Amino acid sequence: MPIELDLSTDELLSTTRAVRKRLDLEREVPLGVVRECLELAVQAPTGSNRQGWHWVVVTDPEKRRALGELYRRGFEAYRSTPDYLGNQTTGDAETDALRKRVSSSAEYLAERMGDVPVLLVPCLEGRADNVPGVRSASHWGSLFPAVWSFCLAARSRGLGTTWTTLHLMYEREAADLLGIPYDKYSQGALLPVAYTKGTDFKPGPRQALDPIVHVDSW
Repeated sequence: MPIELDLSTDELLSTTRAVRKRLDLEREVPLGVVRECLELAVQAPTGSNRQGWHWVVVTDPEKRRALGELYRRGFEAYRSTPDYLGNQTTGDAETDALRKRVSSSAEYLAERMGDVPVLLVPCLEGRADNVPGVRSASHWGSLFPAVWSFCLAARSRGLGTTWTTLHLMYEREAADLLGIPYDKYSQGALLPVAYTKGTDFKPGPRQALDPIVHVDSW
């Protein structure tokens, strides 16, 4: 039976985490539950109400494995760069321990992405390659609110997700795999979707507001 968690609005917003190691790779996710989440996702605002989004729900085992391999290749390329969190140290034991946990979680997902029961690729009409920042912000602003609404709806139903983008290093290959018209539609992310092992997620550690909130000027 699908799960409906009894979460307040604040609980939902503060406990929708990036889930990797706690994704249940053995439990089937009914397509009907994914559709319920998408029904809520497409209620999100979109520029000029164009609703130019498309959602590719990948359940076929071979396609999941192939998409997972594209993600793994992207992750391996990223892991070799200085930007990868696992290659950085701050000298603060607590911060470095947290980064090590996050890196371990990311590495786990890179190896198991193709085993997740549902992979979701949100797409948007048009492309924003090599355009000014204002064009890029406008473009993705018509998709990302809906994708996050999907994540919230999934959490409320006992599903876990995490927002990933590394497969986009091979976006054209992913488009060919899934039949996405590459020249006409942009892929915005790749979301693993699975029931979670337990539903007891808590707010994540975050920095205090005062250093990052600016009223009237920086």
